[in-house]
Amino acid sequence: MIRAVLFLALLLMASAISLVTVRFQARELFVASERLKSQAHELDTEWRRLQLERAELARNARIDSLARTELHLIPVTPDRTIYLQEAPAETSAAGGRP
Repeated sequence: MIRAVLFLALLLMASAISLVTVRFQARELFVASERLKSQAHELDTEWRRLQLERAELARNARIDSLARTELHLIPVTPDRTIYLQEAPAETSAAGGRP
């Protein structure tokens, strides 16, 4: 009878230790999960900020302004346009191909 009681007491202690260990691991996993959710939220916010910044940098007005001020480009006008015409291709006597 005493052996059975001791055996059951040992099983109860092992079960209690196992329960404490499992709860500790569950808490660690919950903390890690919350940390990852927070990091995902921060990354999402950063992604949206970068998208807005990219849209601002790609605006046509900004590009035009930079082209005029930094690169000293001027708009093309018809009097400044040079049109090139391709000369007709000469055929060779040997193969009939240019």
